[in-house]
Amino acid sequence: MRRLLIAAALAALPTSAAFAGEDFSAAEVDRIAVHGPWPLPWTADPGNRVSGNAAAIRLGHDLFFDPRLSANRRVACASCHDPARGFQDGRRTGRGLVTGTRNTPGLFNLRHQRWFGWDGGHDNLWSASLRPILDPREMGGKASRVARALRSKSTLDCHYAAAFGKRPDAGDPELLVNVAKAIAAWQETLVSPATPFDQFRAALARQDAQTAAAYPAAAQRGLRLFLGRGQCATCHAGPLFSNGEFGDIGMPFFIKPNGVDPGRQGGIKRLLANPHNLLGAYNDDPTRDNATGTKFLRPEHRNFGEFKVPSLRNLTLTAPYMHNGSLATLREVVKHYSELDEDRLHADGERILKPLHLSEAESADLVAFLESLSPDTPLPVPAAPPAVASCR
Repeated sequence: MRRLLIAAALAALPTSAAFAGEDFSAAEVDRIAVHGPWPLPWTADPGNRVSGNAAAIRLGHDLFFDPRLSANRRVACASCHDPARGFQDGRRTGRGLVTGTRNTPGLFNLRHQRWFGWDGGHDNLWSASLRPILDPREMGGKASRVARALRSKSTLDCHYAAAFGKRPDAGDPELLVNVAKAIAAWQETLVSPATPFDQFRAALARQDAQTAAAYPAAAQRGLRLFLGRGQCATCHAGPLFSNGEFGDIGMPFFIKPNGVDPGRQGGIKRLLANPHNLLGAYNDDPTRDNATGTKFLRPEHRNFGEFKVPSLRNLTLTAPYMHNGSLATLREVVKHYSELDEDRLHADGERILKPLHLSEAESADLVAFLESLSPDTPLPVPAAPPAVASCR
């Protein structure tokens, strides 16, 4: 009955406000609905005892922008994750102390993810936040350097004590984990706003035909391709437009001049060997219910060359694309799937993928839809969270 009411309302609209010829079926409307609502409800991370803690959020923000954590005192987390670029850097591959081999991911909506990094080498956000601080290619930090930074500014020291109940102690291995948990607590607050697609989806849900009709006709046609012949929603599922897992999509995994990126296979090995995974002593969830996925994880041959299925939200802010940053534009991404070389998919790869053989018009429509998954107004640079009262 609800679908009939929507159809009747659309039929009553003037031609200029109609759905631009796109008559979505009841099944299509239902498939559109599962990509929302947005934003998702926020919940605290049970593995991080300062998730949602105001003092930790302020401390994490300040440390995120502090270059003193790095070996040369010039590289901060924000050096690669620039707020003005959707917390990305616009480079093909990231550059910390040296140039890396993978594209820098954006940081919006991290609280809703399960695995972190292109290879899923982390099962929690605070562990993923710790890695670049210690990585000699990125920031090259260490516990003593972080401790000095905390003690050198009274507001940092104060917010640390307010969040964790004790002053920072140099050389304490727990110190680095707590710093990473504070940075994670701040990153959890980075939620991207609703997009033109979200407005369209919400209008369908409330039977608001006039608002729904404002969604561009090209984006509507691209949405139909996305849901139908393209089968894109098989992997780019749900409100995040990602199933959070990993796949082989025929992208090269060779690293110049003579290396290989094993992708998910290497990430699983690294995760299981990491003392900061959810099976370890630093997980603040006493039930360890959040570690079930990690407990039964094992590297398999099929994981070689698989990389994380990224969220499609905020795509216009995070070019270039793919794990190695090899595709500069969304048009190139669509072309990759349109002309997919199936010979590049290894035997255990995602055999659901087939070349789409899109026409020029269809490619343009799919790009228009993908662009509608980004906000249509510039994102404001997040302001520093307020200091807790005792540290002002």
